[in-house]
Amino acid sequence: MKRRDSRHVVVCGAGIIGLNCAYALRQRGYDVTVVDRSSEDRDGCSFGNAGMIVPSHFIPLAAPGMTKLALKWMFDSKSPFYIRPRLSVDLITWGLRFMRAANADHVTRSAPLIRDLSLASRALYEQLADATQNDFGLIRRGLLMLCKTQHTLDDEAHVATRARELGLPAEVISSARAAELDPAVRMAIAGGIYFPLDCHLSPQRLMATLLRLTRAAGVKFHWSTAITGWRATGNKLAAAHTARGDIPADEFILAGGSWSPAMVRGLGLKLPLQAGKGYSVTLTQPRQLPQLCSIFTEARVAVTPMGDTLRIGGTMELSGMDESIQRERVAGITASVPRYFPDFTPEDFRNLPVWRGLRPCAPDGLPYIGRFARHANLTAATGHAMMGLSLAPITGQLIAELLSGEKSSIDLSALSPDRFN
Repeated sequence: MKRRDSRHVVVCGAGIIGLNCAYALRQRGYDVTVVDRSSEDRDGCSFGNAGMIVPSHFIPLAAPGMTKLALKWMFDSKSPFYIRPRLSVDLITWGLRFMRAANADHVTRSAPLIRDLSLASRALYEQLADATQNDFGLIRRGLLMLCKTQHTLDDEAHVATRARELGLPAEVISSARAAELDPAVRMAIAGGIYFPLDCHLSPQRLMATLLRLTRAAGVKFHWSTAITGWRATGNKLAAAHTARGDIPADEFILAGGSWSPAMVRGLGLKLPLQAGKGYSVTLTQPRQLPQLCSIFTEARVAVTPMGDTLRIGGTMELSGMDESIQRERVAGITASVPRYFPDFTPEDFRNLPVWRGLRPCAPDGLPYIGRFARHANLTAATGHAMMGLSLAPITGQLIAELLSGEKSSIDLSALSPDRFN
Protein backbone atom coordinates (compact mmCIF):
# COMPACT_ATOMS: atom_id res chain seq x y z
CA MET A 1 0.00 0.00 0.00
CA LYS A 2 1.43 3.38 -0.98
CA ARG A 3 1.90 5.88 1.87
CA ARG A 4 -0.05 9.08 1.52
CA ASP A 5 -1.27 11.86 3.75
CA SER A 6 -4.21 11.16 6.05
CA ARG A 7 -6.88 12.62 3.77
CA HIS A 8 -10.27 11.08 4.45
CA VAL A 9 -12.47 10.03 1.53
CA VAL A 10 -16.17 9.18 1.83
CA VAL A 11 -17.48 6.92 -0.92
CA CYS A 12 -21.25 7.35 -1.27
CA GLY A 13 -22.46 3.92 -2.35
CA ALA A 14 -21.36 0.33 -1.71
CA GLY A 15 -22.19 -1.18 -5.10
CA ILE A 16 -19.65 -2.57 -7.53
CA ILE A 17 -18.41 0.93 -8.45
CA GLY A 18 -18.18 2.18 -4.88
CA LEU A 19 -16.27 -0.87 -3.65
CA ASN A 20 -13.77 -0.63 -6.49
CA CYS A 21 -13.25 3.07 -5.76
CA ALA A 22 -12.79 2.34 -2.06
CA TYR A 23 -10.28 -0.43 -2.74
CA ALA A 24 -8.21 1.60 -5.22
CA LEU A 25 -8.14 4.62 -2.89
CA ARG A 26 -7.16 2.51 0.10
CA GLN A 27 -4.33 0.99 -1.96
CA ARG A 28 -2.98 4.53 -2.27
CA GLY A 29 -3.12 5.04 1.48
CA TYR A 30 -6.29 7.10 1.85
CA ASP A 31 -8.52 6.80 4.91
CA VAL A 32 -11.76 5.54 3.30
CA THR A 33 -15.32 5.29 4.60
CA VAL A 34 -18.14 3.78 2.51
CA VAL A 35 -21.71 4.94 3.21
CA ASP A 36 -24.70 3.09 1.79
CA ARG A 37 -28.46 3.53 2.11
CA SER A 38 -29.05 -0.24 2.18
CA SER A 39 -28.18 -2.93 4.67
CA GLU A 40 -25.17 -5.15 4.15
CA ASP A 41 -27.33 -7.98 2.77
CA ARG A 42 -28.50 -5.79 -0.13
CA ASP A 43 -29.33 -7.21 -3.56
CA GLY A 44 -29.00 -4.26 -5.93
CA CYS A 45 -27.87 -4.23 -9.54
CA SER A 46 -24.33 -5.27 -8.58
CA PHE A 47 -25.56 -8.74 -7.59
CA GLY A 48 -28.17 -10.09 -10.01
CA ASN A 49 -26.70 -8.98 -13.32
CA ALA A 50 -25.31 -11.16 -16.11
CA GLY A 51 -21.74 -10.98 -14.81
CA MET A 52 -20.21 -10.15 -18.19
CA ILE A 53 -16.99 -8.27 -18.95
CA VAL A 54 -17.59 -7.10 -22.49
CA PRO A 55 -14.99 -5.31 -24.63
CA SER A 56 -17.38 -6.28 -27.45
CA HIS A 57 -19.86 -3.66 -26.20
CA PHE A 58 -18.02 -0.62 -27.55
CA ILE A 59 -21.16 1.00 -29.04
CA PRO A 60 -22.93 3.26 -26.50
CA LEU A 61 -26.62 2.81 -25.75
CA ALA A 62 -27.27 6.10 -27.56
CA ALA A 63 -26.59 4.90 -31.10
CA PRO A 64 -28.21 5.34 -34.52
CA GLY A 65 -31.50 3.48 -34.75
CA MET A 66 -32.09 3.28 -31.00
CA THR A 67 -34.58 6.15 -30.98
CA LYS A 68 -36.66 4.43 -33.66
CA LEU A 69 -36.50 1.14 -31.77
CA ALA A 70 -37.45 2.83 -28.51
CA LEU A 71 -40.52 4.39 -30.13
CA LYS A 72 -41.44 1.03 -31.67
CA TRP A 73 -41.10 -0.82 -28.38
CA MET A 74 -42.45 1.72 -25.91
CA PHE A 75 -46.03 0.46 -26.23
CA ASP A 76 -45.04 -3.20 -25.87
CA SER A 77 -44.64 -4.11 -22.19
CA LYS A 78 -42.66 -7.26 -23.14
CA SER A 79 -40.18 -5.50 -25.40
CA PRO A 80 -36.42 -5.34 -24.64
CA PHE A 81 -36.53 -1.54 -24.22
CA TYR A 82 -39.63 -0.11 -22.57
CA ILE A 83 -40.45 3.41 -21.39
CA ARG A 84 -43.41 3.58 -19.07
CA PRO A 85 -45.48 6.56 -20.28
CA ARG A 86 -45.59 9.23 -17.57
CA LEU A 87 -45.39 12.98 -17.17
CA SER A 88 -41.85 13.67 -16.00
CA VAL A 89 -39.74 16.67 -16.90
CA ASP A 90 -36.58 14.70 -16.07
CA LEU A 91 -37.62 11.84 -18.37
CA ILE A 92 -38.56 14.18 -21.22
CA THR A 93 -35.27 16.08 -20.90
CA TRP A 94 -33.33 12.81 -20.73
CA GLY A 95 -35.15 11.53 -23.82
CA LEU A 96 -34.34 14.64 -25.84
CA ARG A 97 -30.69 14.38 -24.89
CA PHE A 98 -30.71 10.69 -25.78
CA MET A 99 -32.14 11.49 -29.23
CA ARG A 100 -29.49 14.15 -29.84
CA ALA A 101 -26.70 11.75 -28.84
CA ALA A 102 -27.96 8.80 -30.90
CA ASN A 103 -25.95 9.54 -34.03
CA ALA A 104 -23.00 8.12 -35.93
CA ASP A 105 -20.58 10.87 -34.88
CA HIS A 106 -21.23 10.12 -31.21
CA VAL A 107 -20.52 6.43 -31.78
CA THR A 108 -17.32 7.24 -33.71
CA ARG A 109 -16.07 9.43 -30.86
CA SER A 110 -17.17 7.12 -28.06
CA ALA A 111 -16.20 3.67 -29.35
CA PRO A 112 -12.40 4.04 -28.85
CA LEU A 113 -12.97 5.40 -25.34
CA ILE A 114 -15.30 2.55 -24.36
CA ARG A 115 -12.82 0.09 -25.88
CA ASP A 116 -9.96 1.51 -23.81
CA LEU A 117 -12.03 1.47 -20.62
CA SER A 118 -13.15 -2.10 -21.24
CA LEU A 119 -9.71 -3.50 -22.03
CA ALA A 120 -8.15 -1.77 -19.03
CA SER A 121 -10.90 -3.12 -16.80
CA ARG A 122 -10.45 -6.63 -18.18
CA ALA A 123 -6.74 -6.50 -17.35
CA LEU A 124 -7.51 -5.38 -13.80
CA TYR A 125 -9.95 -8.26 -13.38
CA GLU A 126 -7.21 -10.66 -14.45
CA GLN A 127 -4.89 -9.15 -11.84
CA LEU A 128 -7.57 -9.48 -9.17
CA ALA A 129 -8.21 -13.10 -10.15
CA ASP A 130 -4.50 -13.87 -9.84
CA ALA A 131 -4.33 -12.19 -6.43
CA THR A 132 -7.37 -14.01 -5.00
CA GLN A 133 -6.99 -17.50 -6.50
CA ASN A 134 -9.89 -16.51 -8.76
CA ASP A 135 -12.43 -16.90 -5.98
CA PHE A 136 -15.06 -15.01 -8.00
CA GLY A 137 -15.02 -17.42 -10.93
CA LEU A 138 -13.54 -15.38 -13.78
CA ILE A 139 -13.93 -17.36 -17.04
CA ARG A 140 -12.00 -16.17 -20.11
CA ARG A 141 -13.65 -18.09 -22.96
CA GLY A 142 -15.33 -15.30 -24.89
CA LEU A 143 -18.93 -14.40 -25.72
CA LEU A 144 -21.31 -15.50 -28.47
CA MET A 145 -23.76 -13.06 -30.04
CA LEU A 146 -26.41 -15.51 -31.29
CA CYS A 147 -28.58 -14.50 -34.25
CA LYS A 148 -31.84 -16.21 -35.17
CA THR A 149 -32.05 -14.71 -38.65
CA GLN A 150 -29.62 -14.13 -41.49
CA HIS A 151 -30.71 -10.48 -41.59
CA THR A 152 -29.58 -9.94 -37.99
CA LEU A 153 -26.38 -11.86 -38.63
CA ASP A 154 -25.59 -9.59 -41.59
CA ASP A 155 -26.16 -6.52 -39.40
CA GLU A 156 -23.96 -7.90 -36.62
CA ALA A 157 -21.24 -8.68 -39.15
CA HIS A 158 -20.88 -4.92 -39.62
CA VAL A 159 -20.36 -4.58 -35.86
CA ALA A 160 -17.69 -7.29 -36.05
CA THR A 161 -15.93 -5.37 -38.82
CA ARG A 162 -15.95 -2.22 -36.71
CA ALA A 163 -14.63 -4.20 -33.74
CA ARG A 164 -11.69 -5.44 -35.78
CA GLU A 165 -10.99 -1.89 -36.95
CA LEU A 166 -10.70 -0.98 -33.24
CA GLY A 167 -8.29 -3.86 -32.66
CA LEU A 168 -10.86 -6.12 -31.00
CA PRO A 169 -10.93 -9.69 -32.38
CA ALA A 170 -14.34 -10.76 -33.69
CA GLU A 171 -15.31 -13.77 -35.79
CA VAL A 172 -18.49 -14.14 -37.83
CA ILE A 173 -19.48 -17.77 -37.34
CA SER A 174 -21.95 -20.29 -38.71
CA SER A 175 -24.31 -22.29 -36.54
CA ALA A 176 -21.96 -25.26 -36.93
CA ARG A 177 -19.01 -23.21 -35.69
CA ALA A 178 -21.10 -22.00 -32.72
CA ALA A 179 -21.79 -25.64 -31.83
CA GLU A 180 -18.05 -26.34 -31.95
CA LEU A 181 -17.31 -23.45 -29.62
CA ASP A 182 -20.00 -24.46 -27.12
CA PRO A 183 -21.07 -28.09 -27.60
CA ALA A 184 -22.73 -28.20 -24.17
CA VAL A 185 -25.94 -26.59 -25.44
CA ARG A 186 -28.03 -27.16 -28.59
CA MET A 187 -28.77 -23.96 -30.51
CA ALA A 188 -31.34 -22.97 -33.11
CA ILE A 189 -29.64 -20.04 -34.82
CA ALA A 190 -28.56 -18.78 -38.23
CA GLY A 191 -25.10 -17.99 -36.89
CA GLY A 192 -23.41 -15.50 -34.63
CA ILE A 193 -20.40 -13.41 -33.72
CA TYR A 194 -17.67 -14.73 -31.44
CA PHE A 195 -15.82 -12.17 -29.31
CA PRO A 196 -12.91 -14.08 -27.71
CA LEU A 197 -11.81 -11.31 -25.33
CA ASP A 198 -15.10 -11.18 -23.42
CA CYS A 199 -15.31 -12.87 -20.02
CA HIS A 200 -17.84 -13.73 -17.34
CA LEU A 201 -17.89 -14.24 -13.58
CA SER A 202 -20.22 -14.62 -10.61
CA PRO A 203 -21.35 -11.16 -9.42
CA GLN A 204 -22.28 -12.38 -5.94
CA ARG A 205 -18.88 -13.96 -5.42
CA LEU A 206 -17.16 -10.88 -6.82
CA MET A 207 -19.02 -8.60 -4.40
CA ALA A 208 -18.11 -10.86 -1.49
CA THR A 209 -14.46 -10.76 -2.59
CA LEU A 210 -14.43 -6.97 -2.84
CA LEU A 211 -16.10 -6.58 0.55
CA ARG A 212 -13.54 -8.91 2.12
CA LEU A 213 -10.60 -7.12 0.47
CA THR A 214 -11.77 -3.62 1.37
CA ARG A 215 -12.43 -4.58 4.98
CA ALA A 216 -9.06 -6.30 5.27
CA ALA A 217 -7.45 -3.12 3.90
CA GLY A 218 -9.10 -1.03 6.61
CA VAL A 219 -12.07 0.53 4.81
CA LYS A 220 -14.88 1.45 7.21
CA PHE A 221 -18.59 0.95 6.39
CA HIS A 222 -21.80 2.68 7.44
CA TRP A 223 -24.76 0.51 6.37
CA SER A 224 -28.44 1.58 6.32
CA THR A 225 -27.22 5.18 6.25
CA ALA A 226 -28.82 7.39 3.62
CA ILE A 227 -27.18 10.70 2.73
CA THR A 228 -29.81 13.38 3.20
CA GLY A 229 -27.82 16.55 2.56
CA TRP A 230 -24.47 18.28 2.80
CA ARG A 231 -22.56 20.88 4.76
CA ALA A 232 -20.51 23.08 2.48
CA THR A 233 -17.80 25.67 3.07
CA GLY A 234 -17.24 27.85 0.04
CA ASN A 235 -16.83 25.66 -3.03
CA LYS A 236 -16.00 22.57 -0.97
CA LEU A 237 -18.09 20.05 0.91
CA ALA A 238 -17.25 19.65 4.58
CA ALA A 239 -19.57 16.80 5.57
CA ALA A 240 -22.39 14.56 4.43
CA HIS A 241 -25.61 14.75 6.46
CA THR A 242 -27.23 11.48 7.54
CA ALA A 243 -29.88 10.52 10.07
CA ARG A 244 -27.05 9.13 12.18
CA GLY A 245 -25.10 12.37 12.16
CA ASP A 246 -22.66 14.20 9.92
CA ILE A 247 -19.77 12.37 8.27
CA PRO A 248 -16.91 14.82 7.59
CA ALA A 249 -14.29 14.17 4.93
CA ASP A 250 -11.77 15.83 2.67
CA GLU A 251 -13.10 14.21 -0.51
CA PHE A 252 -16.47 12.71 -1.52
CA ILE A 253 -17.11 10.16 -4.27
CA LEU A 254 -20.63 9.99 -5.69
CA ALA A 255 -21.15 6.29 -6.47
CA GLY A 256 -24.83 5.90 -5.63
CA GLY A 257 -25.99 4.42 -8.92
CA SER A 258 -29.56 5.39 -9.79
CA TRP A 259 -29.85 7.22 -6.46
CA SER A 260 -26.98 9.59 -7.32
CA PRO A 261 -29.07 12.51 -8.69
CA ALA A 262 -31.16 12.67 -5.52
CA MET A 263 -28.02 12.77 -3.38
CA VAL A 264 -26.72 15.96 -5.01
CA ARG A 265 -29.99 17.74 -5.80
CA GLY A 266 -29.65 19.85 -2.65
CA LEU A 267 -26.33 21.13 -3.96
CA GLY A 268 -28.02 22.59 -7.03
CA LEU A 269 -26.42 19.96 -9.27
CA LYS A 270 -28.36 18.29 -12.07
CA LEU A 271 -27.03 14.89 -13.07
CA PRO A 272 -29.15 13.52 -15.93
CA LEU A 273 -29.82 9.85 -15.13
CA GLN A 274 -32.71 7.48 -15.63
CA ALA A 275 -33.03 4.23 -13.73
CA GLY A 276 -33.05 1.38 -16.24
CA LYS A 277 -34.69 -1.60 -14.60
CA GLY A 278 -33.43 -5.04 -15.52
CA TYR A 279 -34.54 -8.52 -14.49
CA SER A 280 -32.92 -11.91 -14.19
CA VAL A 281 -33.77 -15.46 -13.20
CA THR A 282 -31.30 -18.19 -12.30
CA LEU A 283 -31.76 -21.87 -13.06
CA THR A 284 -30.11 -23.92 -10.32
CA GLN A 285 -30.38 -27.19 -12.26
CA PRO A 286 -30.46 -26.25 -15.95
CA ARG A 287 -31.15 -29.07 -18.40
CA GLN A 288 -28.11 -27.89 -20.36
CA LEU A 289 -25.24 -25.72 -19.11
CA PRO A 290 -23.43 -23.65 -21.74
CA GLN A 291 -19.72 -23.07 -21.25
CA LEU A 292 -19.68 -19.61 -22.85
CA CYS A 293 -21.80 -16.61 -22.01
CA SER A 294 -24.05 -15.49 -24.85
CA ILE A 295 -26.53 -12.84 -25.92
CA PHE A 296 -29.69 -13.56 -27.87
CA THR A 297 -29.27 -10.68 -30.29
CA GLU A 298 -32.85 -10.09 -31.44
CA ALA A 299 -34.30 -10.62 -27.95
CA ARG A 300 -31.56 -8.60 -26.16
CA VAL A 301 -31.30 -11.33 -23.53
CA ALA A 302 -28.05 -12.32 -21.79
CA VAL A 303 -27.29 -15.89 -20.72
CA THR A 304 -24.40 -16.67 -18.37
CA PRO A 305 -23.22 -19.92 -16.78
CA MET A 306 -22.21 -19.34 -13.15
CA GLY A 307 -20.78 -22.49 -11.63
CA ASP A 308 -23.51 -25.11 -11.93
CA THR A 309 -26.24 -22.52 -12.43
CA LEU A 310 -27.46 -20.58 -15.47
CA ARG A 311 -28.53 -16.94 -15.28
CA ILE A 312 -30.84 -15.36 -17.87
CA GLY A 313 -31.40 -11.62 -17.78
CA GLY A 314 -32.41 -8.63 -19.81
CA THR A 315 -34.67 -5.67 -20.53
CA MET A 316 -34.18 -1.95 -20.12
CA GLU A 317 -37.28 -0.50 -18.47
CA LEU A 318 -37.40 3.24 -17.79
CA SER A 319 -40.09 3.54 -15.13
CA GLY A 320 -38.51 5.84 -12.58
CA MET A 321 -37.31 4.61 -9.19
CA ASP A 322 -39.89 1.82 -9.20
CA GLU A 323 -38.42 -1.47 -7.99
CA SER A 324 -41.59 -3.52 -8.44
CA ILE A 325 -41.51 -6.60 -10.67
CA GLN A 326 -43.52 -6.51 -13.90
CA ARG A 327 -44.23 -10.18 -14.59
CA GLU A 328 -44.99 -9.70 -18.27
CA ARG A 329 -41.47 -8.35 -18.81
CA VAL A 330 -39.94 -11.35 -17.08
CA ALA A 331 -42.12 -13.59 -19.27
CA GLY A 332 -40.67 -11.87 -22.33
CA ILE A 333 -37.16 -12.79 -21.18
CA THR A 334 -37.85 -16.43 -20.38
CA ALA A 335 -39.94 -16.99 -23.53
CA SER A 336 -36.89 -16.19 -25.64
CA VAL A 337 -34.77 -19.04 -24.27
CA PRO A 338 -36.46 -21.98 -26.08
CA ARG A 339 -36.29 -20.03 -29.35
CA TYR A 340 -32.47 -20.04 -29.22
CA PHE A 341 -31.85 -23.08 -26.98
CA PRO A 342 -34.66 -25.42 -28.12
CA ASP A 343 -34.10 -28.11 -25.49
CA PHE A 344 -35.34 -25.69 -22.82
CA THR A 345 -39.09 -25.41 -22.18
CA PRO A 346 -41.38 -22.82 -20.57
CA GLU A 347 -41.77 -25.22 -17.63
CA ASP A 348 -38.10 -24.72 -16.78
CA PHE A 349 -38.92 -21.17 -15.68
CA ARG A 350 -42.14 -21.70 -13.79
CA ASN A 351 -42.15 -20.19 -10.27
CA LEU A 352 -38.50 -19.15 -10.38
CA PRO A 353 -37.50 -16.28 -8.05
CA VAL A 354 -37.09 -13.03 -9.99
CA TRP A 355 -34.33 -10.51 -9.35
CA ARG A 356 -34.59 -6.87 -10.42
CA GLY A 357 -32.16 -3.99 -10.27
CA LEU A 358 -32.03 -0.33 -11.27
CA ARG A 359 -29.11 0.57 -13.55
CA PRO A 360 -28.09 4.26 -13.79
CA CYS A 361 -28.30 5.38 -17.43
CA ALA A 362 -26.87 8.65 -18.73
CA PRO A 363 -28.55 9.97 -21.88
CA ASP A 364 -25.45 9.56 -24.07
CA GLY A 365 -24.66 6.05 -22.84
CA LEU A 366 -21.37 7.07 -21.20
CA PRO A 367 -20.63 7.02 -17.47
CA TYR A 368 -19.94 10.07 -15.33
CA ILE A 369 -16.34 9.96 -14.08
CA GLY A 370 -14.69 13.17 -12.89
CA ARG A 371 -14.91 16.17 -10.60
CA PHE A 372 -17.83 18.56 -10.46
CA ALA A 373 -16.74 22.12 -11.25
CA ARG A 374 -19.06 23.61 -8.64
CA HIS A 375 -17.65 21.60 -5.71
CA ALA A 376 -13.91 21.02 -5.86
CA ASN A 377 -13.90 17.91 -3.66
CA LEU A 378 -16.93 16.10 -5.09
CA THR A 379 -16.21 13.49 -7.77
CA ALA A 380 -18.69 11.43 -9.79
CA ALA A 381 -18.37 7.68 -10.40
CA THR A 382 -21.80 6.69 -11.65
CA GLY A 383 -24.02 6.34 -14.73
CA HIS A 384 -22.52 3.10 -16.07
CA ALA A 385 -25.90 1.64 -17.14
CA MET A 386 -25.45 -2.03 -18.11
CA MET A 387 -21.64 -1.72 -18.05
CA GLY A 388 -21.20 -1.25 -14.30
CA LEU A 389 -19.61 -4.61 -13.59
CA SER A 390 -17.62 -4.52 -16.81
CA LEU A 391 -16.08 -1.09 -16.11
CA ALA A 392 -15.90 -1.09 -12.32
CA PRO A 393 -12.15 -1.79 -11.80
CA ILE A 394 -10.98 0.87 -14.25
CA THR A 395 -13.44 3.34 -12.74
CA GLY A 396 -11.90 2.76 -9.32
CA GLN A 397 -8.40 3.22 -10.73
CA LEU A 398 -9.34 6.43 -12.55
CA ILE A 399 -10.92 7.90 -9.41
CA ALA A 400 -7.82 7.04 -7.37
CA GLU A 401 -5.56 8.59 -10.01
CA LEU A 402 -7.68 11.73 -10.04
CA LEU A 403 -7.65 12.24 -6.29
CA SER A 404 -3.93 11.43 -6.07
CA GLY A 405 -3.03 14.02 -8.67
CA GLU A 406 -1.60 11.39 -10.99
CA LYS A 407 -1.81 11.64 -14.76
CA SER A 408 -4.99 9.87 -15.81
CA SER A 409 -4.40 6.61 -17.65
CA ILE A 410 -7.44 7.43 -19.82
CA ASP A 411 -8.69 10.85 -20.96
CA LEU A 412 -11.78 11.70 -18.87
CA SER A 413 -12.93 14.83 -20.72
CA ALA A 414 -15.85 13.05 -22.46
CA LEU A 415 -17.03 11.63 -19.11
CA SER A 416 -17.34 14.89 -17.19
CA PRO A 417 -20.36 15.02 -14.83
CA ASP A 418 -20.88 18.62 -15.99
CA ARG A 419 -21.15 17.79 -19.69
CA PHE A 420 -24.91 18.46 -19.86
CA ASN A 421 -24.86 21.68 -17.81
